[in-house]
Amino acid sequence: MSRILITSAIPYINGIKHLGNLVGSQLPADLFARYNRARGHEVMFICATDEHGTPAELAAAKAGKPVAEFCAEMHAVQAQIADGFRLSFDHFGRSSSPQNHKLTQHFAGRLKAAGLIEEVSEKQVYSNADGRFLPDRYIEGICPNCGYDKARGDQCENCTKQLDPTDLIEPRSAISGSTDLEVRETKHLYLRQSALKDELDKWIDTKTDWPVLTTSIAKKWLHDGDGLQDRGITRDLDWGVPVKDGENDWPGMEGKVFYVWFDAPIEYIAATKEWADKTGGDWERWWRTDKGADDVRYIQFMGKDNVPFHTLSFPATIKGSGEPWKLVDYIKSFNYLNYDGGQFSTSQGRGIFQDQALEILPADYWRWWLLSHAPESNDSEFTWENFQAGVNKDLADVLGNFVSRITKFCRSKFGEAVPEAGDYGSAELALIAELETRIQAYVAQMEAMEVRKAATELRAIWVAGNEYLQSAAPWSTFKEDEAKAAAQVRLGLNLVRLYAVLSAPFIPDASAKMLSAMNTLDTDWPDDVSAALSALSGGHEFAVPDVLFAKISDEDRESWQDRFAGTRD
Repeated sequence: MSRILITSAIPYINGIKHLGNLVGSQLPADLFARYNRARGHEVMFICATDEHGTPAELAAAKAGKPVAEFCAEMHAVQAQIADGFRLSFDHFGRSSSPQNHKLTQHFAGRLKAAGLIEEVSEKQVYSNADGRFLPDRYIEGICPNCGYDKARGDQCENCTKQLDPTDLIEPRSAISGSTDLEVRETKHLYLRQSALKDELDKWIDTKTDWPVLTTSIAKKWLHDGDGLQDRGITRDLDWGVPVKDGENDWPGMEGKVFYVWFDAPIEYIAATKEWADKTGGDWERWWRTDKGADDVRYIQFMGKDNVPFHTLSFPATIKGSGEPWKLVDYIKSFNYLNYDGGQFSTSQGRGIFQDQALEILPADYWRWWLLSHAPESNDSEFTWENFQAGVNKDLADVLGNFVSRITKFCRSKFGEAVPEAGDYGSAELALIAELETRIQAYVAQMEAMEVRKAATELRAIWVAGNEYLQSAAPWSTFKEDEAKAAAQVRLGLNLVRLYAVLSAPFIPDASAKMLSAMNTLDTDWPDDVSAALSALSGGHEFAVPDVLFAKISDEDRESWQDRFAGTRD
């Protein structure tokens, strides 16, 4: 048994997330967590809400609520949605927690002591109308690169170019809309990432198994232009982790908070501490190499826009502290899922959002389609036509059809119990041999975190059972050889249990329904396929389940297309 630490990029608190956010981090992380638990490993799966920074303040102001109240409400909403999608977090924390405040301030003190924090005077945009400095996301304007008129002061959402607020054309306050802006001088703390450039470069070079997407982004930030730049880690905001040197005040930094991208990754550790404080568990054995975390395998899941912070900034914080913290072993990064010819966008309300998805269909429909179309090697696109086709073909016609046919046929000819039967014949042994090969391939893809390829292998396993059932045709065999038909049916019913076990990481609700119908709690992984296909012996009672997956009609698809053709309010 191995110990595996899994973290998903933590979602901003500023609103309900869209499906692109789900498939780019939390959902594949859950897939991997469920798979490893099924294989008997000890798993710690951590996520949280990212509650600091300008997105939180702006969203709270729009909602007309104090930011602390807004964040508490949205954390509850996001936790409920996560449960709706069956995301199996061991803990879903909050970056505003006391644990994260204390740990962030601790890291800042360690970095200061190591000479890795520098106080810098810089020019920043000040809004006369708002009476305050405007951090990057509080400023909107025209992108100088692509002309998009709602670019933010840190990044253009349209072309993804990194920006400074002073780069924007016709800048305006995102709070009041005022263009009465001026540039003033202020002081901030910078993390001297450049001092750790060579160490980070060598460390990344050791990660030869990382996805090309991950390493290429990291290397670009390390070597393009002037190389890795020092990064500001404080902001002029009211909401956030107050700037302190450990437990002591930081002279000159009164009224400032740490930048959200400094404290947010630290929340992975802090959320595990939250879990420990709640459950009495030991968080240090997951995070401190001097407390046992040296034998932990740590894997992060995230969208490509988060890669620079997780390959460079967060490791710089960890390494720079000089303390024995666990560093990430593998970063699984994803491209973007686009929506019907454009981009999903939380800030612009474009696309289908997670709460809306759960309103119209159960979680497994979305889990299967999103994971089987995960944007790994390049961007992928959600269209309603493809979604309908994928659900109907894979879930309804292949898996659902198999379960329905074999259970209903058995009930009609042998009753609701596994029929007594002799040994399997040549056709059954051939299927077992094929499944041994396919399950090995499925396991290999799951171990490699190749999400789409794993889905393809799982579907092939379902197809193999359908093809066997069609070829064996027990409904015809029964007329000539009832004992042989009984053996065919026994194999088919055992396949239902096998499919439930193998499919659980992808479609946990359907898996539970299949196990319930088969009247079994046996979820042992099929390391021995032949034994697994004899797990339900003659006389074992079962029930015919309700339809696992109803097909999506053209009428439903068309109504959803119309409903989500615009933008969310």
